[in-house]
Amino acid sequence: MECTKLFSFVFYLSCLSSLTVIQAEDPYLFFEWQVTYGTLSPLGKPQQVILINNQFPGPTINSTSNNNIVINIFNKLDEPLLFTWNGVQQRKNSWQDGLPGTTCPIKPGTNFTVKFQVKDQIGSYYYYPTTALHKAAGGYGGLRIHSRDLIPIPFDIPSGDFDVLVGDWYSDSHTSLKGFLDSGRPLGRPDGVLINGKGVTSKDDKPMFTMQSGKTYRYRICNVGMKNSINVRFQDHKMKLVEIEGSHTVQNDYDSLDVHLGQCYSVLITANKEANNYLLVASTRFTKEVLTSTAVFGYENGKGAPSTVLPPAPSDGTDGIAWSMNQFRSFRWNLTASAARPNPQGSYHYGQINITRTIRLSASSGKANGKLRYAFNGVSHTDPETPMKLAEYFGLSDKVFKYDLIKDVPPPTIKGVGDGESVTIAPNVLNATFRNFVEIILENPEKSINSFHLAGFSFFAVAVEPGVWSPEKRKTYNLVDAVSRNTIQVYPNSWAAIMLTLDNAGMWNLRSTTLERGYLGQQMYFSVVSPERSLRDEYMLDDTQQLCGVAIGAPKPPPYGLA
Repeated sequence: MECTKLFSFVFYLSCLSSLTVIQAEDPYLFFEWQVTYGTLSPLGKPQQVILINNQFPGPTINSTSNNNIVINIFNKLDEPLLFTWNGVQQRKNSWQDGLPGTTCPIKPGTNFTVKFQVKDQIGSYYYYPTTALHKAAGGYGGLRIHSRDLIPIPFDIPSGDFDVLVGDWYSDSHTSLKGFLDSGRPLGRPDGVLINGKGVTSKDDKPMFTMQSGKTYRYRICNVGMKNSINVRFQDHKMKLVEIEGSHTVQNDYDSLDVHLGQCYSVLITANKEANNYLLVASTRFTKEVLTSTAVFGYENGKGAPSTVLPPAPSDGTDGIAWSMNQFRSFRWNLTASAARPNPQGSYHYGQINITRTIRLSASSGKANGKLRYAFNGVSHTDPETPMKLAEYFGLSDKVFKYDLIKDVPPPTIKGVGDGESVTIAPNVLNATFRNFVEIILENPEKSINSFHLAGFSFFAVAVEPGVWSPEKRKTYNLVDAVSRNTIQVYPNSWAAIMLTLDNAGMWNLRSTTLERGYLGQQMYFSVVSPERSLRDEYMLDDTQQLCGVAIGAPKPPPYGLA
């Protein structure tokens, strides 16, 4: 009997110990941001920019998989403010995605604490403001998610880790640019290209990045711009591609990389040349006039100024699209590398899953009330006063928006740009079934390249091809080792196919990363609802969450269960 009691007590202690381990929280990282205006001269001319803690670009969020991120944001601008965490999946938590369709903005002169977890993710991302046209004033910064120590990465730990935030830039203020778009005018050509907030380089500049001879460094390159794809190249050094937006890739070497709007790539650079200073070059792609900026990267004790002979930009003899498309095809998922969880990336055989729904989205332009608008399948999105996610949660959707204004197939009238067809301006929300495996076709009938980002998920970019999509085109899909990512470019008069499982309950945004297109309506939301209303599938609205619109004073819905 005493043995039985002793065994029971030991078993109880063992269970209690296990329970303690299970309930232990992942580490927390705390930040405080003071968001203000400041005056800088990124292109040599003083202009108003958005600073975070007096920095432009803003501070890097340096985290590890499963960390909890807590940011107390003080809005000292004169307008409402939101930030999105571009590429962070916000598992079960679209409340914190930082978009006007999901979250009430932070009012001027107030603060709000954002809380999210970088759950089961690794990779290179960035953040930026989503309200008004604030992105045109800056307010962006890098966001790194490192692998946990117990999960190996498929390359030696680099001797250094650098953020390279590149993108085009306008010398006009963000308020002037917003005025152009509100009046129906497009933004036109940018004025320059910035590398980490700087667009004017002199031969006497100190290196932006410094390396030691013989060592290897990781450069996380993100295109945080507004209009153009950017080609990046390192003078006299090859880039070994190792990661795209959270996925380890087959490690091919490149002389240059096309980084399209919203995309992030990690490359390794080995300091195996003469100890000198060199130029990192960023130039626009697919533009009549090429805009170029440079930054100095050098070796410790480097000798003298870098060579003024820049490495040439790629071209296939025409506009470079065929070259760029072939480069996309060269990107491959590293099937044997570990993912954020301790299992190989290639253990998820996406090509063997039956597709339950195909959604074709034609991204085109048109007019409403005589003004320029951009749309998906003829509907140009507008954000209502009450975020759609908030209205849905309180059961007030019918007072704010209608579901399924667009169909899964674009209307035959969609032809592209300059056709003068009218578009419908309305909140654009499509119902989607939780855990369905879907195929989304992104069609670009226009004459310029476009790029699209899907929040809340990683998808398999199985094809980017010229022409018009048809079911027969599925024969061209990469169903084995397409890279899992969150942003995909679509070339002029071309299409892209992505495949994904809708396993993240919430309200999730699909948008053009071209600033004027997204601002003028080329975005939409997928409402992915768990029928069980369970905390296992989605978090409830936090008591500290800001309320606005019809949600103010509305009775709270019943709490979610634990099923």
